[in-house]
Amino acid sequence: MKIKKYKAPTMQEAMKQIRVELGQDAVILNSKIVYSGGFFGLFKKKNVEVIAGVDEAVQSNAQKERQPSTLKDEMLPLFKEIKEMKQSIHSLQIEGEKLYPKELMLVDLQLKEAGFHSAIRSELMSSLMETYFLNRKNMTEEEIKEELKNEIFKKIKHIPFWGITFQKKYINVVGPTGVGKTTTLAKLAAEIKLKHKKSIAFITTDTYRIAAIEQLKTYANILNAPVEVCYNINDFVRAKTKLHSYDIVFIDTAGRNFMEKQYIDDLQDVIDFNEELETYLIFSLTAKYEDMKKIFERFSAIPIHQFIFTKYDETSSHGAMLNMVLESNIGVGYLTDGQNVPDDIHQIDQKSFINYLLR
Repeated sequence: MKIKKYKAPTMQEAMKQIRVELGQDAVILNSKIVYSGGFFGLFKKKNVEVIAGVDEAVQSNAQKERQPSTLKDEMLPLFKEIKEMKQSIHSLQIEGEKLYPKELMLVDLQLKEAGFHSAIRSELMSSLMETYFLNRKNMTEEEIKEELKNEIFKKIKHIPFWGITFQKKYINVVGPTGVGKTTTLAKLAAEIKLKHKKSIAFITTDTYRIAAIEQLKTYANILNAPVEVCYNINDFVRAKTKLHSYDIVFIDTAGRNFMEKQYIDDLQDVIDFNEELETYLIFSLTAKYEDMKKIFERFSAIPIHQFIFTKYDETSSHGAMLNMVLESNIGVGYLTDGQNVPDDIHQIDQKSFINYLLR
């Protein structure tokens, strides 16, 4: 038996090589995924390694039995198919995209429109292609969707998704302007008080916006919780002493321009991040992925516990969530999809995250 190893970006490419060199009578002896390259463990190049073999006697007989005229007739449909494929490849390569079977083409388009990073999308589609061909192109739409969920889960299963742990007393939210920090903080506080029966209090360092303190006081009055206003680190220390008997203390911060380094310096002057504190960085899903990366870079000067994504209901581009999780190796605690307090906030685990991601 003639045995040879093949390595290709996809199972489809490997099968093409095998058919050309070993013929239609070749059999697959083994196949596996191999990785190479990458950057800090991300965006590794994924290939399929296939070991195939063919009985040399069968291969020889098959070649002898074919007459030139018969071979030519047999090749006509193949020539037509190759021509059509070349036309399709040419039209797709103009846009820099890969060619996928029609059952998978829609999936790739949906991932692209949802804002998935091109490298992440390529890895997911390569995995789908392998499964698709290993199943002999016999997969339903639902099976393809489930396989996509499985591939995403493999990428994030090592990243914690849990929300408030109740292991620390202080819950802090940070982020740029307009992401809904104060409303999100009120949703978190209401959930902790109403669902978990914990005593709560608020500290605000947002002394820049005229209505910020009044907005938080309105929520606090509804929840029957005290509010302490802090202008500096000394105020913060006094507030912590005053509120020491409460189970959870929520900290509201100013939503100033994330591009101003002074804002982060001011934040560190007011809040002692070395204390028992969980900090959540809030992103709005209406923002561009490139802006989210800049926001994370700016706020990474302080320890970030997990992310919160807001305004889920205001966009269909949810791929940035996965982009940020894989780039930072930080999980998602909560997702919000409306203005109602406390209803429109949802604690997230890996599986619910994937469902929201692909919805």
